Amino acid sequence: MSNLETKPSDDTAAGGRVNPVENKFTTALSHVLSDLGKNGIFIALVLVVVVFQILTNGVLLRPQNVSNLIVQNGYILILAIGMVMVIVAGHIDLSVGSVAAFVGAVSGVFAVNMGLPWWLSIILSLLIGAAVGAWQGFWIAYVGIPAFIVTLAGMLIFRGLALVVLGSANIGSFPEEYRAIGNGFLTNVFGEFAVDPLTMGVAVIAIIALIVQSVRTRRGRQSYGQSVEPSGWFVGKLVLVTVAVLAFAYALAAFKGIPVTLIVLAVLILIYGVVMGRSVFGRHIYAIGGNLHAAELSGIKTRNVTFWLFVNMGVLAALAGLVFTARLNLAGPKAGDGFELEAISAAFIGGAAVTGGVGTIGGAIIGGLIIGVLNNGMSIMGIGIEWQQAVKGLVLLLAVAFDVYNKRRSGGR
Repeated sequence: MSNLETKPSDDTAAGGRVNPVENKFTTALSHVLSDLGKNGIFIALVLVVVVFQILTNGVLLRPQNVSNLIVQNGYILILAIGMVMVIVAGHIDLSVGSVAAFVGAVSGVFAVNMGLPWWLSIILSLLIGAAVGAWQGFWIAYVGIPAFIVTLAGMLIFRGLALVVLGSANIGSFPEEYRAIGNGFLTNVFGEFAVDPLTMGVAVIAIIALIVQSVRTRRGRQSYGQSVEPSGWFVGKLVLVTVAVLAFAYALAAFKGIPVTLIVLAVLILIYGVVMGRSVFGRHIYAIGGNLHAAELSGIKTRNVTFWLFVNMGVLAALAGLVFTARLNLAGPKAGDGFELEAISAAFIGGAAVTGGVGTIGGAIIGGLIIGVLNNGMSIMGIGIEWQQAVKGLVLLLAVAFDVYNKRRSGGR
């Protein structure tokens, strides 16, 4: 028996001392790589910003240009929120640009031609957007016509109706309160300062809320025995996010303060982030996109979900049309051209899966910002519109190719 109960070898003992360290290192590395994978689209945005900051000799991140980046792309980001929900459910909407133009034209009739109060014009316009969404949702959800066909028809129908409403002419100018939706700023609330204190105060509050939420989430996972990222990596991420938010807020505060468009976007991101991440409706959307037949067998009322999904898309398309019209102070027949392509590109670049079931609101917003930075940076550099279109098309192709590659790799495993 003594021969069997031999003392472990020195190598084994040494291995016993080394293994815990190796395991910790391996675990930490896996967390870091996992985070980098999950936040790859954010890293891509940072790289695009850095590249164009260098190529434009620092013009890209000047305070006025940072503010313009949000104001000029606000309508695309609004559309991207609704579009990613539609794509997650396995559908597509080609009509959002025409719906935005149609609603913008109708709002011009209400606010300018008929002289209705600006707030009533906005409410009526949003209701019309909901009616348009219900019209398309009915054909898709209850008649069973594919969304591609219905929204392609809608693209033609509502573009034609926009021209009918406008009579091939422009409508303007809009009331000041209406215009504020697209180019207004919340500034000088506490007086005139070189750096707006309200903007910086809001940024500090946002950072505190983010840190508190992150710490609570981390502690919650630890209390349930779940693995969490190393403390150094966790703190480092919070520091980087804090610096980024403060830099962004400073750029806004040094110009005119918080754009009203940004306030609208922030509210939408918070609301739809909760809807997609924590609500039953959001889980049903992911279930339908992941496996429609399984969702039906599990008792999900797929037709109702699809119907309300397109009603929601109609409202957001209407809101995007209002923001765009307010920014230009003009409702014209060319409004909305290409909006649907920009919104779809933002969703796919932001990580939405072509086959449905995958996608986030945050990813769509970042995808929209990447498109905005590409547009803005290339315009500053004097690159023609033809090359801008080519570059954006290439970026979209690479984003979808990366999604397909990831699916094949995970399927192989």
